[in-house]
Amino acid sequence: MVYIAAAAVFAVLVLAVRIILQRRALYMLGEDAARILSADTNAHLTVRTGDRAVRALAARLDGEIHELRRMRLRYESGDRELHDAVANVSHDLRTPLTAICGSLDLLEGEQMSEDARRYVSTIRNRADSMRKLTEELFRYSIATDGELSREDVDLGRMIEEELADFYGALTKAGIELCVTLPPRAVVRSLDGGAVRRVLGNILDNAVKYSGGDLSVTLTEGGEMMFSNSAPGLSAVEAGRLFDRFYTVSTARTSTGLGLSVARSLVYRMGGTVSADCECGRLTVTVKFPAEAPEKSGSPDNLSRNA
Repeated sequence: MVYIAAAAVFAVLVLAVRIILQRRALYMLGEDAARILSADTNAHLTVRTGDRAVRALAARLDGEIHELRRMRLRYESGDRELHDAVANVSHDLRTPLTAICGSLDLLEGEQMSEDARRYVSTIRNRADSMRKLTEELFRYSIATDGELSREDVDLGRMIEEELADFYGALTKAGIELCVTLPPRAVVRSLDGGAVRRVLGNILDNAVKYSGGDLSVTLTEGGEMMFSNSAPGLSAVEAGRLFDRFYTVSTARTSTGLGLSVARSLVYRMGGTVSADCECGRLTVTVKFPAEAPEKSGSPDNLSRNA
């Protein structure tokens, strides 16, 4: 009986040791997987156990990780090619468009019949639209790839300055403005030019979509909220506002790049941005944490959710 009990105790101890070793091997496997996923490396998972089930699991995970990395590199390569193509096309179009607009300026000063003047006016409108698209494409290629600097930025003052610049457009669109700023300055270490670009693109979006009102709020935590009534805008459309080249029916004249540029810049400065539409009201929220680490690359490479 004593021998049976001792054998049972020994078997339990062996099983416990085996479980402990397997748990440790699985923990180390998880650590290796996280390290490989976060680094640009072709390293393979390290297995520290002879258990066949754990080794089979490690081999399966290793294959999936390397397939994921291959697909990510392929995606990033395609994104880079698209970026370069946009930059090249926009750059190549700027020179002939400038020449066309210059020729139109000269032509408009000449004596013309009413029909000819109407035709020239039509050409001018189309050329101006093309030039605007070209400039936005060029700015997009710069904004999503240029280097960002760091300086102390007063977010409240930045909002006031951008709203002053947009006062004429907001008034012309009949938009009633409501601004709420904290009593103390909210300062963040950001790129001032990039912040202005973000605010400008968001306010430009509000001018396009607003049903007659705009509420701008800044909290002491560095959260900026831009809220306006947006009749006809669905939650699905709001979720896609940050997608490149996406436009909704109420803004077909837009290139669909403004909020995409804003998202890219916010992400690269360590912030977050999102858009929600509930009960016919669109709210775009931008937040810059007190300690915002600079990020590189595009959010499209990491997540499709803004």
